[in-house]
Amino acid sequence: MKKTLLLISVLAVSGAALAKLPPLSDEAKAKAAEAAAKTAHGNKVADYQLCKSREKVAAHYYKTTGKGKPAPKEATPACADPGPYKPPEQAAAPAAPAVAKPAGKG
Repeated sequence: MKKTLLLISVLAVSGAALAKLPPLSDEAKAKAAEAAAKTAHGNKVADYQLCKSREKVAAHYYKTTGKGKPAPKEATPACADPGPYKPPEQAAAPAAPAVAKPAGKG
């Protein structure tokens, strides 16, 4: 009896979990895209900070051990600062071009 009740309750809960959710509104999609853009920029900033700290540690190591800085076997890219966060609308839209005034009479 207990197993039957447990099975029925599990089936009822799983049926509710499989219910279809309504599609996201345009506003919700925009918020999700904005959150994804902020997260991506945050990751770029974290990568930049990690790169700078690695360079600092390497410089300190070569300074304190007395060893000259060895030539790298393969060139590593310099740390690229991602700059301040810009929302996708601002980053995608170029600066507004100056509107030419029509030649007026007189």
